[in-house]
Amino acid sequence: MHQYHLDRVPAADSGEPRNIEESGSYYIAAPSDPWPYALKHGESFALFDDRGDIVQGTGRADGLYFRDTRVLSRWRLLLDNRRPVLLSSTLRDNNASLIVDMTNREVRLGEHLVQHGETQHIVRTIFLWDSACHQRIAIFNYGQRSLRNTLRLEYRADFVDLFEVRGHRPLHHGASSARVVSPSEVELCYVASDGVHQSTILQFDPPPYRVTDDAAEWEIELGPGERCMLFARIDPSRDGSGRRHASGSTFLSAMRQARTALSRSSSRPTAIESSNEIFNEIVRRSIADLYMLITETEDGSYPYAGVPWYSTPFGRDGIITALEMLWVDSQVARGVLFFLARTQAVEIDSQADAEPGKILHEMRHGELARTGEIPFLRYYGSVDSTPLFVLLAGQYFKRTGDTETLKRLWPNIEAALNWIDGPGDADGDGFIEYQCKRPDGLSNQGWKDSADAVFHADGRLAEGPIALVEVQAYVYAAKQAIADVARALGRHVESARLIDEAEALRLRFEETFWSDELGNYALALDGEKRPCTVRSSNTGHVLLSGIASRERADRVAKDLLSQSFFCGWGIRTIPSGEARFNPMSYHNGSVWPHDNALIALGLAQYGNTEAVQTIFTGMFRAASFMNLRRLPELFCGFRRRLGRGPTFYPVACSPQAWAAAAPLSLLQASLGLNFDIGNKAIVLHHPRLPDFLDEVLLRSLRLQNASVDLLLRRHGSDVAINVLRRDGDVAVDIRA
Repeated sequence: MHQYHLDRVPAADSGEPRNIEESGSYYIAAPSDPWPYALKHGESFALFDDRGDIVQGTGRADGLYFRDTRVLSRWRLLLDNRRPVLLSSTLRDNNASLIVDMTNREVRLGEHLVQHGETQHIVRTIFLWDSACHQRIAIFNYGQRSLRNTLRLEYRADFVDLFEVRGHRPLHHGASSARVVSPSEVELCYVASDGVHQSTILQFDPPPYRVTDDAAEWEIELGPGERCMLFARIDPSRDGSGRRHASGSTFLSAMRQARTALSRSSSRPTAIESSNEIFNEIVRRSIADLYMLITETEDGSYPYAGVPWYSTPFGRDGIITALEMLWVDSQVARGVLFFLARTQAVEIDSQADAEPGKILHEMRHGELARTGEIPFLRYYGSVDSTPLFVLLAGQYFKRTGDTETLKRLWPNIEAALNWIDGPGDADGDGFIEYQCKRPDGLSNQGWKDSADAVFHADGRLAEGPIALVEVQAYVYAAKQAIADVARALGRHVESARLIDEAEALRLRFEETFWSDELGNYALALDGEKRPCTVRSSNTGHVLLSGIASRERADRVAKDLLSQSFFCGWGIRTIPSGEARFNPMSYHNGSVWPHDNALIALGLAQYGNTEAVQTIFTGMFRAASFMNLRRLPELFCGFRRRLGRGPTFYPVACSPQAWAAAAPLSLLQASLGLNFDIGNKAIVLHHPRLPDFLDEVLLRSLRLQNASVDLLLRRHGSDVAINVLRRDGDVAVDIRA
């Protein structure tokens, strides 16, 4: 993810703002009042306050967004020109809708009481479907006499590019306008600086008694015990197409479709239940967030990276999320692979950091990307997306045995391998390096892509071309995994060559990247081939690949669980004591759930079950303090203190796909769960459960066309496994 400069971040102890150093090219202003609720469907997402309003203000990102443009920047409900009193607001467990309960305020005319407060119950129901926002406002009179009120909806669309919301100052703006189309319809329009037309259609039912280009008003009269309902539909589109009347029947029809689709998609993964209700809430939120973030493309399911800043396809994020989800829903990996194959670079384009065979980093649709003010229209500035693409293809095959899909993908896999061995290794030293080719592109192109993320022991920033430690490990794992695919496809010569190349890389890697001084692997090699002798969580990804020797893997594991690295909630990106350590930084001391999940999977491969339990327990404790039990993109790396939760990072995406999938990977690592297609077996390598879990039930754990229900019970440090149901030819194999 990109690093952005933060104006303000909460201080560790006082709660007061603290300035921190700018460290990236693209600026995000820390919101003064972060959004509490996010909804997403298709190409749209929305950020609401706790009343269901969209409120403008300095540093606020609230709004309805469509394809990187804020298409609604104001949406405020007033009753008699005042905001109703908030009773409660709830985001459903499955993210299907936001429900807001409010009541009226007392109304006085001088000393005369005109209307008692708390006599009307106002319920807002809000959801997104087919990229449109649907809202219902229900009002019930609990008073003893008839009540007459004016309900007002205020609206506006600034059509600001998402990057401008972040703080980027654009060189040009387009022209906006608004018009009343009919007594029940308003059109908010924008012509961008590149001539692209965009509009937001607002439809109301029943028609307001008064409607203008910025507000609609209804006169409501309710007798005792009477109720009324108002409906609104907000439909963003480039040309205003796809309009439908905002009637109650349309609202209910859209709600049924949304719930049906959500139920269908979220029923695909293996169901997880446990003896711990908090853990159940964490898992339910994870699954709900993942399937809210997943967008159905022409290629299949693709998890958009996160709301609000990354609600678009990212190559690295999509791949890692698919890897984390692979054991519960392999169809996500298939969709990611086909999408990235279709968007794979086929020619050299230095403006996009593109080279033949390279896999996408990021795709944007907004005005600033279209006009070239930012480089991310279709951007390939990622050094690890390409080997991770090959690795995902190999892991997908290992999980499913789906040779037909791999046959279709093989030309793209070959192109990716050619990039790895060719342009990716421009100096021919056997390691992949990166160097940004566009001045305003990403200077660092690994997953820690902030400008200060790669440095030497004295704090000096490394100059490129840079070879990251984890990227070499990804290449090793990718070639090992795809060699099995090549053999299954009858490409035996290629399979043998890939295995030989992987082994040669392993030997070079161990000789070059290991540092006796650190007792760990170096973070990177700079452009002069000097190692950056800095300890980092990147080395945990080395374990995931299996490239490390057993002895060195044990030393890495011990270091990662030391007090300087492990803060009680998780493993920091950079440990205390390193030159650029800052627990409030984006990449130099913070804690990222997906980082910890991948490290845990690596530790499990080497049989380090105690370390896995430590990380799993830390992440569980962190999630238990989080709003909605939702792990965010990252949080600050301050040490855990009794009775206090983690310190939040102010502009972290929440939800974020690879963070949402982290609890799934942590459970997989804890159980040592794997799959043996050749023997038709679900394999558990020395399964363990942490102390906070006495039982875990896995329903419909699938292996090709077969499935099982497994009940796992903890007995001290051991786990007993019962097969409650078996459907098809599948064995359950427990291995030490």
